[in-house]
Amino acid sequence: MFIAISILVTGLVITLMLWFVQKLPIDVTMKQMAHIVVVVVGVIALLHYLDLI
Repeated sequence: MFIAISILVTGLVITLMLWFVQKLPIDVTMKQMAHIVVVVVGVIALLHYLDLI
């Protein structure tokens, strides 16, 4: 049960962070880099919750 809640919360945080980055008044290149960072950190967090790392 803890794993499912952790995955849902992580997915929600990733979605909110991607939305927040989209709203920032920065150029397109920086937005793309920020999106990549958010997704990579999110995937690492999900792998951690699944005990794959």
